[in-house]
Amino acid sequence: MGTVELHYHAHAGGEPTLLLMHGLTANCRCFDVVAEHLAPTFRVIAPDLRGRGASPKPDEGYRMADHAADILALLDQLGIERTIIGGHSFGGLLSLYLAAKHPERVAAVILIDAAISAASERTRELIRPALARLERSYPSFEAFLELIRAAPYYDGWTWDPAVESYYRADVATEADGSVHPRARPAHIAAAADGVIAEPWREHLAGVTCPVLMLHATGSYGPVGAPPIFTQEQADETRNLLGKCTYIHVPGNHQTMLYGAGAEALGAAIGGWIIEM
Repeated sequence: MGTVELHYHAHAGGEPTLLLMHGLTANCRCFDVVAEHLAPTFRVIAPDLRGRGASPKPDEGYRMADHAADILALLDQLGIERTIIGGHSFGGLLSLYLAAKHPERVAAVILIDAAISAASERTRELIRPALARLERSYPSFEAFLELIRAAPYYDGWTWDPAVESYYRADVATEADGSVHPRARPAHIAAAADGVIAEPWREHLAGVTCPVLMLHATGSYGPVGAPPIFTQEQADETRNLLGKCTYIHVPGNHQTMLYGAGAEALGAAIGGWIIEM
């Protein structure tokens, strides 16, 4: 498969440039608040991966190698030879893949709530609700947002209006005001299959650059529900990496990107880069 020209959102700042990649069904605007805590010290580039957001949506090409080729093409387009890359969930795994396969382009990795336990058959079960949401249309953005606000991973969380720009970028609006998700279920399922197919232990053995691992252990669902990744699952990935700094941040897998979680992420990332 050939590469596609990715849409991206740029946050002005100094060097080094940080390239941050979103999760499996997400889009680049998920990093807006985190970037506010990193700029103007660091420049942040957040792309929409193929099949998501405003990037092209080809029918094929959702393996990790395809996503990696797109990112390398974007770095070339931006004139960036080598830099710090990172990502949330799926984007974190893609960062590790790039560090293992293309170490000459990756100075360091920022792993935001990602672990190799995501690369299992259970992943297909976990993404079923997301795929069902992507299959539907909604009478208005407000109706779509009402459904989102009722999601179990926001249970007990004080709603942050900053999250709404992320969800607005997640849908396309028709002339009658109805909206439908931009991502297509078949593409997301193919990307998940691409993760499951990779030999992640082998990949992690090939990651020689420094890695910052940021982990949220809040309930991903009603109060008392387990996090997306348990401490044991996070430690499994951590222990397979040679140069890994582990930091716990508040929130759950989703809310960690906003409010106190985003502030903690910004402080942890900035401090780690300065000390590296």
